[in-house]
Amino acid sequence: MTADLLVDRISLLLTMEPGTPGARDAPLGALEDAAVAFLDGKVAWIGPAGQGPDAARVLDGRGCVALPGLVDPHTHAVWAGSRADEFQRRLAGASYTEILEAGGGILSTVRQTRAASLRALTALAAARLAGMRARGVTTVEVKSGYGLTPGDERKMLEAARAVTGGPRVVTTFLGAHAVPAELRGRRDAYVAQVIEEQLPACAPWAEAIDVYCDRGAFDLDEAVAILQAGRALGLKVRAHAEQVAYTGIAAAAAALGATCVDHLERLDPAGVAAMAAHGTVAVLLPGAQLYLRDSAPPVAALREAGVPLALGTDLNPGSSPLHDPWTNATLGCLLQGLTVEEALLGMTRAAGQALGHPELGHLGPGAVGDLVLVRSPPGEPPSAAALVQHLGGAQVRAVVQGGRLVAPPGAPGTGRDGQSTDIAIA
Repeated sequence: MTADLLVDRISLLLTMEPGTPGARDAPLGALEDAAVAFLDGKVAWIGPAGQGPDAARVLDGRGCVALPGLVDPHTHAVWAGSRADEFQRRLAGASYTEILEAGGGILSTVRQTRAASLRALTALAAARLAGMRARGVTTVEVKSGYGLTPGDERKMLEAARAVTGGPRVVTTFLGAHAVPAELRGRRDAYVAQVIEEQLPACAPWAEAIDVYCDRGAFDLDEAVAILQAGRALGLKVRAHAEQVAYTGIAAAAAALGATCVDHLERLDPAGVAAMAAHGTVAVLLPGAQLYLRDSAPPVAALREAGVPLALGTDLNPGSSPLHDPWTNATLGCLLQGLTVEEALLGMTRAAGQALGHPELGHLGPGAVGDLVLVRSPPGEPPSAAALVQHLGGAQVRAVVQGGRLVAPPGAPGTGRDGQSTDIAIA
């Protein structure tokens, strides 16, 4: 076999495969002095450094930690406009819900996103996602939800799908994000529009359906009706659940076969049990918890029940303007009680499961060929703990997506004769 790319001499490889032969730290599948080869966009071989197959290109991993390409399972990366003024209002004591009920928050972004062209939204999303890939993200979920009309919701999904040169994008329809200003007081009319008009227009552009079921948004009956309608059109089910107020949507969405439910700050024991029974992943969003000065989800109860824990940035302009997955991992540990292993699994393997893509977020024969090569902060030896301990301190050296080196340009490499080379970006 001649591989397309070989990443050799990796100081520490974290496969995220519990059964990796010879690995220590079983949850992370840790191998020292290892190598990974890629062929036809997938992982083709994993083994000791210096023993890999011939390859068209070789990347030097000495001094680095390698792990699967990161997966961000929850973002709102398509939007126009700024909410910096609301940040100042929150610092002065206004709550997020108060701002939303006064016509700000989501509704402010809706006005600005509706006014933006498809081309402008695509350019904005491309810039955000390029920054995420430079930090090691190779797959990202992107929601609609700032259009709130059939045409504007579809425009957002089209913009997300049109982004090139960044992570692969998984799109989610979130027409039930808020009731638009023109239909305030007529939620029943807006729910009907979401089901009867928005869904038919947007389902071909989305892989999943989401709903914001909470105080000031949609109630449980409305949310279930919307999710059922999306599921009937073949969309995967997920939900913003139990964030500001308890609603029961986590258990209801799990019973509908949700791949994940997200936020969960006010999740109750029945919701935990339902998620465990139906194999639903918990997507934790510590950026939103931090920005909203909220309490933590019941991580210990989820852990005890065996619910997989994923981590998302919740990148959005108001309640979680967080662009860095490494900082997000640290916040997950400090604010929500995750272990280092849970944080790293949460941004790789568990995040792939949350999206309904179990082929993502781990490195094993036949897995998707995504890998990120990272240096620990200066003075730290290559280790999993150092990547999470330092807020944003992980230094991404190279990103492999679909078996191809995609970032950064001119990444240093070595030939099989040990001579230094510069690997061009294909």
